[in-house]
Amino acid sequence: MPALKLVGAVLFVALGAFFADGDPVRLGIGVLAAVGLLGWAARDLLAPVRLCADADGITVVSGYAGRRRIPWTEIERITVDTRPRLGLRTETLEIDTGSSLHLLGRYDLDAPPAEVAEALHAVRPATPAD
Repeated sequence: MPALKLVGAVLFVALGAFFADGDPVRLGIGVLAAVGLLGWAARDLLAPVRLCADADGITVVSGYAGRRRIPWTEIERITVDTRPRLGLRTETLEIDTGSSLHLLGRYDLDAPPAEVAEALHAVRPATPAD
């Protein structure tokens, strides 16, 4: 996917130059769109893994390309939010720590959020009954 974004960035600059016809605004819009795509591609290259889980907790991407480690004891809920949008159904994985909410979509996970939620529940150690 990052390669496709890089190709798209080059295409935007080429189209901007082709249709500029001496107008710097058209070229500027093409360059601006290319910079946006390059930033998006850079994020994919810097932080390709958005979510990782093990017996101790999870690691999620925080900010542009940072990472945050969250122990299982801090996680209150792992749910999947499903909403209709533009005639399609979208799913979002929600990881709630009480003080923060981490939202990950299918593109971030490279799998359906419902499947990832099931996998997280399987990896999460059982908590003793109080």
